[in-house]
Amino acid sequence: MTILRFTGGKVLAADTVWTGCEILVDGSRIVSVTPVDGDGGIDLAGGWLMPGFIDTQVNGGGGVLLNNDLSVAAVATIADAHAAYGTTALLPTLISETPDLVAAAMDVTDAAIRAGVPGVVGVHIEGPVLNPLRKGIHDADRFRRLDDEMLAILTRPHAGKVMVTLAPERTDPAAIATLVAAGVIVSAGHTEASYDETLAALDAGLSGITHLFNAMPAMQQRNPGIVGAALDDPRPWCGIIVDGVHVDPAVLRIAIAARGADRMMLVTDAMSSVGATNKDFVLQGRHIRVADGICRFEDGTLAGSDLDMAAAVANSVRDLALTPATASRMASANPAAFLGLAHERGAIAPGLRADLVQLDADFAHVATWIGGTQLA
Repeated sequence: MTILRFTGGKVLAADTVWTGCEILVDGSRIVSVTPVDGDGGIDLAGGWLMPGFIDTQVNGGGGVLLNNDLSVAAVATIADAHAAYGTTALLPTLISETPDLVAAAMDVTDAAIRAGVPGVVGVHIEGPVLNPLRKGIHDADRFRRLDDEMLAILTRPHAGKVMVTLAPERTDPAAIATLVAAGVIVSAGHTEASYDETLAALDAGLSGITHLFNAMPAMQQRNPGIVGAALDDPRPWCGIIVDGVHVDPAVLRIAIAARGADRMMLVTDAMSSVGATNKDFVLQGRHIRVADGICRFEDGTLAGSDLDMAAAVANSVRDLALTPATASRMASANPAAFLGLAHERGAIAPGLRADLVQLDADFAHVATWIGGTQLA
């Protein structure tokens, strides 16, 4: 048994805010959480203790891009880079590739999970079943329909969670239902889907919207489209990139006011630049320049982000006027529920993993614990 004692700050536990707590940990799990006053233990210095962050869209980190290096070592580097900013669970994400490389990405994340790489809970396959009209930085030459070959790859048994982003109009509800029946988490993105097409996909089991507002048409008064469906229908979980670049903060404030925060999730869409000294990188033969925290191709197209989850939480409090508790829920409890992991992650509570993040008073990262072990 290990006792972790935190004092002198704000602890988000048991749906309330304590000034300190003692967490009893057995193995990697929390046995009990008790509020405490006074001092001793780890001084939060007016800062915060929150549940570890969960990021469902991580293309890279630490100078490594999953597309460029399909190895367990690369996955470990990515996870380690994001743990340095409070992410204790993540889905390494593959940007549209050929079926053989999709299979390889799924195999390598399985191998990373079996090897015990901290924080890796599955894989996110973003594409290649996407709409060329909304390709973003994806290479449309790699796009394809959701055919039998892709279905076979995506639905075979895997060690962790499998999330797939696709354009609903590039497949059909029956194929989506087949994925969902096999345990795949299906999300809509890089799409021109209409309101009705989105509802049909939701009826078939689609449960997510990948980076809401980005790579999809804007909602219009006589054509609500996928954005309108995402804000109108209570079912989908919506990922949002809160970096002040991908979506104007006013638009996100309006979306949260309309929809509520209960099914909103913070995601980074991070590239290899997060945690790297040399920020620029190459994606599928294209040089991506990173400047002022923005990743762009030479034609101006955004290419993921240079965002980490601690910054996403800080931005949400500052720019979206969210309470720290709401921002924390969008970074932890909500993605845990979306992934079907709420029984083991997403809160500081007995029975769950002791995945924790310490932030200072300005929400900058201070320390991370995964399974009760503080990272160096």
